[in-house]
Formats: sequence, C-alpha cells, structure tokens
Amino acid sequence: MNLQEIKKIMELFDNSDIAKFELKQEGFELKLQKTGCNITQPIPQQPAPQTLTAPAPAALEAPIPTPQANNDTSGHFITSPMVGTFYRSPSPGAAPYINVGDTIKKGQTVAIIEAMKIMNEIEAEFDCKVISIEVNDGQPVEFNTNLIKVQKL
Repeated sequence: MNLQEIKKIMELFDNSDIAKFELKQEGFELKLQKTGCNITQPIPQQPAPQTLTAPAPAALEAPIPTPQANNDTSGHFITSPMVGTFYRSPSPGAAPYINVGDTIKKGQTVAIIEAMKIMNEIEAEFDCKVISIEVNDGQPVEFNTNLIKVQKL
C-alpha cells in the first residue's frame, strides 16, 4: 500500500459516518478511529512489525473554543489549503510568525499546517493587516478553514 492510497482511505474515512476502521495486510496495519463516537470495545495496543497506525484527522484532539474567534465570516481570510494541524510558530517555544495587529507582506509565512508529518508553510497571498487569529495553536483544521482574518492593504 502506498502513501496516496493511505491518504485516500483517510480522506474517505474522515468524510464518512464510520466511527472505526481497521485494515490489515501482509506486514501492514492501518487503524482509524474518530473521537466522540461511542465504541464499546477498546482498541488493543499491540506492537507489530512494520505497523503503520494513522489516526484520522478528527481523532487528533477535540477543538478548544477560541476566545478571539468571532464567527464573523465577512471580510478577508487566509484559509487552510489542506487538512492538518495548525501551528503559529516554527517550533515549540519559538515566537509566532505573526500576531494580531501585524502588517504582513505578500509571500510572508504566517503559519504552518502539519499534514502527514510534513510541515507546510502557509504564506500570505496579498499585503494585509492581521485582524484576528481564528484557530488555536495545535488545533486540527479542515480544508478551507478560516485561519486568520485580515484586512487587505
């Protein structure tokens, strides 16, 4: 099984009503489970040789309410180009790329989305000023999620 097939399975699983999915092949095992679903049997944690266990994006962590998010969908936003985990800084403990009130230039890195253990830099598509940051650091995001509310300059 290759990476593209695994990504497709994860995408189909994430968009389905299925709460738990397991696939086993020769020397390969894939287990997906969504959080918040009532599953009566616990998943056994048995190490196996050449095992790949990939949690569904929804199973990473429950989103924490964002105090600065204002549910206002009018205006301009920098959105997530993929499903993954949002990070404001390049590494834990480092200063964030941007803060509310900052003026940013087209092409400037504003955040990172981690997807499949790859760090993808998110860049501003135009010169703008940061109005609010709509998601928390470390929060799972979907495709096209509003990440940062901005005012075009």
